[in-house]
Amino acid sequence: MARLKVGFILARRFTLCAFANFVDVLRLSADEGDRSRQVLCSWRVLSSTMEAIASSCGVTVQPEERLGDPARFDYLVVVGGLVDEIENLHPDTVGFLKRAAAAGVPLVGVCTGTFILHRIGLMQGYRACVSWFHHADFLERFDGLKPVSDQIFVIDRDRLTCSGGVSSAHLAAFIVERHLGRARAAKSLHIMIIDEAMAAEKPQPGMPLALVADDPLVRKALIQMQQSIEAPLSVGRLAAQLGVGRRKLERHFREALDMTPLEADRLIRIEQAKHLLRTTTRSATRIAADTGFCDLPHLIRVFRAAEGMTPDAFRRMPFPVA
Repeated sequence: MARLKVGFILARRFTLCAFANFVDVLRLSADEGDRSRQVLCSWRVLSSTMEAIASSCGVTVQPEERLGDPARFDYLVVVGGLVDEIENLHPDTVGFLKRAAAAGVPLVGVCTGTFILHRIGLMQGYRACVSWFHHADFLERFDGLKPVSDQIFVIDRDRLTCSGGVSSAHLAAFIVERHLGRARAAKSLHIMIIDEAMAAEKPQPGMPLALVADDPLVRKALIQMQQSIEAPLSVGRLAAQLGVGRRKLERHFREALDMTPLEADRLIRIEQAKHLLRTTTRSATRIAADTGFCDLPHLIRVFRAAEGMTPDAFRRMPFPVA
């Protein structure tokens, strides 16, 4: 008899990597060796219709069971994906999740699965993790819950939520450790070439908290900056891509963040450089290129001005940096 039973609800156009990372931690912890038998834990993909479910990349997954009694599972994991699909969950699935909540079955929101749980009324009074990339989307759609976007997952009683991507592996490892022990969780992550389990409080490698803004134009600009770290956009080009004049864009940044677009862009790139210095063994020269600086001396000059030390000195400091 499996000691950990997990059911998956996949939203239309769900994120395949978030689902795969989560289920592979279960798979690798469930058996000895490389046989992938569901011995210590089991998992099933559930559906009300049994139709194949397309992920956001086009790969489809065939459900294995109809919904049935939610109490047969220790956890139910809702894997979301594209924001435009969060309102399209089948009514039978919505009822199933509500019955699960009433029965005390812990609910897990992965990627925009958190959006889905909140939309159907199952996150009131709970803290919830949302990717920094979808933070603004969440605020635009929902009231009554301020999402956590500065850590990789959040555990709040019988609600577990994560930002998606590789963080779903760390949330799955947390669950495996809780039920099957630390060795099983570590084994899974090591086989997946993940050095060690990250705590929930580990920060997301995304937008600096100093750049949280309510202004829609500024939020769009910040996402454009984040997506072009390796080749930073000039302010004029950024404004053109957003369909506004340079002066309007600069005015919105001053009013929303009390800084210029260039200062915000520099902060994003410095924060990414800090993340890479903490979490990788890449050379400082490589990190300079990866974060859009002209060369290593340029990175050193800007980094020292922002942090009061060189990148190498920052790397030698114990984590977390005070």
